[in-house]
Amino acid sequence: MSFVRTLVAVVISFVLLPLPSYADDSLSVSILYLEEKVSRPPVLSRLVVWPEDEGLLGAQLGVDDNNTTGKFLNQDYQLQSLIVPEGEPLAEPLIKALAGSPGLVIANVPKSTLLRIAALPEAQNVLFFNAREQANSMRSADCRANVLHTMASRAMLSDALMQFYNLRKWRKLFLIEGTHDGDKEYADAFRRSAKKFGLKIQYDKKWLANADIRRTAAQEVPLFTQGRKYDALIVADEQRDFAPYLLYNTWLPRPMGGSAGLKPAVWSSVVEQWGAVQLQTRFSKLADRGMTSVDYANWVAVRSIGEAVTRTKSTDASVVREYLLSDEFELAGFKGTALSYRKWNGQLRQPIPLVHPEAVVANAPIAGFLHESNELDTLGLALSETDCEQF
Repeated sequence: MSFVRTLVAVVISFVLLPLPSYADDSLSVSILYLEEKVSRPPVLSRLVVWPEDEGLLGAQLGVDDNNTTGKFLNQDYQLQSLIVPEGEPLAEPLIKALAGSPGLVIANVPKSTLLRIAALPEAQNVLFFNAREQANSMRSADCRANVLHTMASRAMLSDALMQFYNLRKWRKLFLIEGTHDGDKEYADAFRRSAKKFGLKIQYDKKWLANADIRRTAAQEVPLFTQGRKYDALIVADEQRDFAPYLLYNTWLPRPMGGSAGLKPAVWSSVVEQWGAVQLQTRFSKLADRGMTSVDYANWVAVRSIGEAVTRTKSTDASVVREYLLSDEFELAGFKGTALSYRKWNGQLRQPIPLVHPEAVVANAPIAGFLHESNELDTLGLALSETDCEQF
């Protein structure tokens, strides 16, 4: 009986204990979504379309996901948006938007704009997440200490494809470089990756400017791709202007990758493993369309902030940055392995799925390509390759 009385007393004492209060631990987290609208050149196919809300809805889903767990932790996330037309001055409205905020910015702007605003005196205590720009130089000579990258670089995409070509022993390659902005950088990335993984670019040609092959592809493409021997083709055509018309029309019947055929992508609607269907479903419900690579990069940026705020109990940009670049940070990104940031240039480590319109063919890094510390670092600029001095 004494045991029972003691037990009852303990239970009553526990029930009467005051519940812990989290009121003082509540956090309001304001994230600024920054976008400069960029006009795209006209392309041949009317089926090539770019969502007007690409990026913004990825960030919004990230906020929704942060708030799903944040409501149990007294954390409230809000997304403020600043979207300006192409070419309009951005510095002044950005400075106004940053007033009183913790300085956490998701940036969907071109390289030139991002470099300019990151250098503003008012932005030195701001942490930018580059969720669109793929330029390798942003992870090297043009890196900035206050810019992290959730969008994969062109080097990461090209390395992923060249690993697969190496695996399949497609060693002699035909490279076709497009004529639009970014195509040369993408082609240069493929040239670098081919050399890195022991492949040879046997033929290297630039696409014909102003060519309209919608009705003449069967005649023009075989002539353009004529060659004695090659194992596979690579196409650098980021605007998808001519690449779709090359498939099945080449001189030799060979596989194709890059901007047509087998595509390296940050994200695709065909990714289904590791719980990705859940993410795809939630995004489709929000946006009424599929999730793109840009959407995913924005979602990851917001989720990175949420993870850092939860762990550090701080919204200060410098604290968030320090945690994201630490060994403690890991993020579940529905890609089969934990994501983290490289300390030498701020690039998010992430697998790159290789996809066609109906399915995932492989996920890079390909098994067998090893690295001394992290196999994800076989994709993109290694520490020895970068000229980044600000990190």
